[in-house]
Amino acid sequence: MNKSSVRIGVLGAGGRGTLARHAHHPGQGSQVVAACDLDLAVLKTCHETYGDQLRTTTDWREFLHFPGLDAVMICTPDHLHEEQALAALEAGLEVYCEKPLAITIEGCDRLLAAAARLKRKLFVGHNMRYMDFTRTMKQIIDEGTIGTVKAIWCRHFISYGGDAYFRDWHADRRNTTGLLLQKGAHDLDIIHWLAGARSVKVTAFGSLSVYNQGGRREPGTPGSAEFDRTHWPPLEQSGFNPVMDIEDQSMMLMELENGVLASYQQCHFTPDSWRNYTVIGTKGRLENLGDYSGRARIEVYTGRSDRFAEPDRIYRIPEPEASGHGGADERIVAEFVEHVRTGCPTWTSPVDSRHAVAAGYQATVSLRSGGTPQIVPGLTS
Repeated sequence: MNKSSVRIGVLGAGGRGTLARHAHHPGQGSQVVAACDLDLAVLKTCHETYGDQLRTTTDWREFLHFPGLDAVMICTPDHLHEEQALAALEAGLEVYCEKPLAITIEGCDRLLAAAARLKRKLFVGHNMRYMDFTRTMKQIIDEGTIGTVKAIWCRHFISYGGDAYFRDWHADRRNTTGLLLQKGAHDLDIIHWLAGARSVKVTAFGSLSVYNQGGRREPGTPGSAEFDRTHWPPLEQSGFNPVMDIEDQSMMLMELENGVLASYQQCHFTPDSWRNYTVIGTKGRLENLGDYSGRARIEVYTGRSDRFAEPDRIYRIPEPEASGHGGADERIVAEFVEHVRTGCPTWTSPVDSRHAVAAGYQATVSLRSGGTPQIVPGLTS
């Protein structure tokens, strides 16, 4: 498609759907012309954001057949991604789908097959590839500074877990499979990206060890997933989802196709929130301290020492100039629009997104079967 302007609809316009505002540039190549959400208050806000000409509905099937749409941004809960993205592709639309692509391996494979058959673009919202700190790590690795990568470790601290994941639909595994897939899809994708290979075998352990001790709201009553600094400490938190059958801490080990070994650890009741990656190669290692704040940095160690040493080089991560995950939201939406307009290459890939889901899904199977190692299936075609 070579278009002077792309007309975009946003499905699931509240919450994460607000990133569509980065695609609204009337007269400059893209415009949000339609929105769908079950919350009428959200649709009212959309009219204020995108203008009176915006078409709105609470029926997503009607929405996908609004005349004049070129593309859709799907920002609904995870368990809806597969059905809605498949319907959008069948309706002839180019698709931006928030991660994860689907909550099962089979669901991802069905979407990839449909996109190929229908010759439609399928773009997945793995915005971590658009963050300065991950791009800097990738650049250091690609330049050969630490040699050939052999090991990657990631620790993920999540202070807002008791708000964002255990007080709403995320807490029910029917909607997510589990947080190793739902939340971990970002980091599993980055691990694969930095290593240059997908996972072929995984094992994992985890538990629901803290939030199951908190008070739950009555079924049918609304919950709030907004971050509340006073909703603390973890054992005193309350208002949790009536259904809670996912893990609040988990850890997994991965064997990648090229022999790289990796680990991912996730905890949802920490006092702070950031990701710490360590990448070890045949000539040294790198480690990030902080991710997308102005204080973040990446330290590189290439000299030998028999004790704690100072880094040989430090890469400072600048304060982001744009809002939304350190400016990554603005970058990923801009690339999606350009990809629809011109077919330009992208930093992310729906196939890579599928591999992240596959690793997280099989790790969840392992976790819930006592840590039994699981083979991660590759694509069959």
